[in-house]
This record gives sequence, structure tokens and C-alpha cells, in this order.
Amino acid sequence: MSVIAEIIDTLENKIEKLFIKLKSLEKINQDLKVELTKSAQTIQTQHQEIEALKTQYETLKIANTLLGSDDNKRDTKLKINSLIREIDYCIAQLSD
Repeated sequence: MSVIAEIIDTLENKIEKLFIKLKSLEKINQDLKVELTKSAQTIQTQHQEIEALKTQYETLKIANTLLGSDDNKRDTKLKINSLIREIDYCIAQLSD
């Protein structure tokens, strides 16, 4: 009987260690989920900042061209022509 009692004690100890390990892994998993969420938010914020900077860059590029710079002159002309077409379209819609 004492052999069976030792086996049961050993099993109980191993099960207890497994539960402790399980709790530890669950805590680590939860921490990693929180970190992943924070990282996803950071990535989203940085993506928005990148888009805002791209828009600002394009605006500055056009403004620089309008100030007399020869760089990007073609792009500016195309943008102005596009804006003129949009204005003409709006005027035509208002006339109808």
C-alpha cells in the first residue's frame, strides 16, 4: 500500500507542477496578447502618420513647383489641369 501511496503522491506533485506551469503560461500568453494589441495600435498610428506625411510632401512639392522650381513642374501642370477639369465639370453640372 505504501508504494501506491508514493505513486499517488508523486502524481499529485506532478499535477500540481503542471497546474503551476499552466497558470504561468496563461499569464505569459495574456501579456503577449496585450503587447500584440499595443503593437497593432502603434503600427496603425504610424501608418496614419505616414499617410499624413505623404500628403504633406505632395502639397509641399506642388507649392515648391509653383514658386518657380523646375523640379516636378510637369506634375504640377497635370494637377492644375486636373483641378481645372473638375471645376469645369462642376460648372457644367450647375448649368444643367
